[in-house]
Amino acid sequence: MQKNDMVTVTIEDMGTSGEGIGKVDGYALFIKDAIIGDVVEAKIMKAKKNYGYARLMNILTPSEYRVKNPQCSMARKCGGCQIQEMEYGRQLQFKMDKVRGNLMRIGEVPEELLDCVMEPIVGMDEPFHYRNKAQFPVGTDKEGNIVTGFYAGRTHSIIPNTDCSLGVPVNEKILKCILAFMEEYGIRAYDEEKNSGLVRHVLIRYGFTTKEIMVCLVINGNSLPHGEILAERLAQIPGMTSITLSINKDKTNVIMGNQIKPLWGQTYITDYIGNVKYQISPLSFYQVNPVQTEKLYGLALEYADLHGNETVWDLYCGIGTISLFLAQKAKKVYGVEIVPQAIDDAKNNAKINGITNAKFYVGKAEEVLPEYYAAYEREHGGKTAHADVIVVDPPRKGCEESLLQTIVDMQPERIVYVSCDSATLARDVKYLRGCGYELERVRAVDQFPQTVHVECVCLLRKN
Repeated sequence: MQKNDMVTVTIEDMGTSGEGIGKVDGYALFIKDAIIGDVVEAKIMKAKKNYGYARLMNILTPSEYRVKNPQCSMARKCGGCQIQEMEYGRQLQFKMDKVRGNLMRIGEVPEELLDCVMEPIVGMDEPFHYRNKAQFPVGTDKEGNIVTGFYAGRTHSIIPNTDCSLGVPVNEKILKCILAFMEEYGIRAYDEEKNSGLVRHVLIRYGFTTKEIMVCLVINGNSLPHGEILAERLAQIPGMTSITLSINKDKTNVIMGNQIKPLWGQTYITDYIGNVKYQISPLSFYQVNPVQTEKLYGLALEYADLHGNETVWDLYCGIGTISLFLAQKAKKVYGVEIVPQAIDDAKNNAKINGITNAKFYVGKAEEVLPEYYAAYEREHGGKTAHADVIVVDPPRKGCEESLLQTIVDMQPERIVYVSCDSATLARDVKYLRGCGYELERVRAVDQFPQTVHVECVCLLRKN
């Protein structure tokens, strides 16, 4: 196979990033936008010794799982929805297979054990318009028009789109108001190559329960000219609660600046997960799919199996979302998070919910827990610190081995692992199984329909 060759391929599998996989005379090809069951014509773009990457040119025979009329016309151009053109039931099967495959291949979990412990994936009844947060880059097109939308896959080229199928409908009204204001007052969009212009991004957050709306403009400056006029216009939108500016004058790919300036209303909105109330600021980490988050945290609580006398550690606790769920059933909960503002939010969220049995620490989980363990041992004459249940919800990189070892040393009866990357989950499960813990329950939760991402909750119990 050589670059620019045209080939006909039957798609037999899908990669972890959602690309179709097929073979031509034993040579594997990865083809973006092709799905299992498609027969496609593709052009080879990069040829390695045993595999290559090809561009989808024509769908010769569509798969039985292919959606005839995708909800979003931009699905293939935009980098946000990798598998929107696949029927939703097949998306769920793909994600189940992904979790199972990683646990078998990376985690070395026996297939017969997975047959016993894996539970059906938790899907959505309505797998569109589920996101309570969206970040829209702002730029200028070739004709000089101000545009916003989403980046094309693996680029910083903006695909103009104010009506994302994953976001809430009010986003479009907000974005059109901002674009019209910028055109009217000659306010320039940011040019990341020249590090010039003012408006970089628009962050929108929406409370699914409270219906409160937050708008935060990320700007390359200290103020927004005529900002009071924009605020007055946005404030007319029902539910508008918070309008702020995020100051980011750095030449960086990081979206948000650290300084938040109020423009109108509060600097936060509130929302609920279950019966727990949260205050959410522009910089707060908060799960983007509240419908599925309630199911995810409900599973974490179910797996923790609390009866009121337990000491629980919640590592990577963010603004206390899982901690406060657990605190309703535990004797004491300790939360750990590296971001100081998140811990401030967690303490405040505990206060507004009247929760007094949760304590929060700022720092890296892989440093805080071992330091606590060592200090406890010193102060108690060699007696080791103990936890009944430890919950971890790490970033994609998973847990560091030093943290896993401290978790094992604390000898919790149960470990509840919430994961956004089943590959690193599988790696960590392998370590924990080697240290005397066995996988007892596993369930995937579809937090991000139309994308390749999937959350997962595991329960490991001490042998």
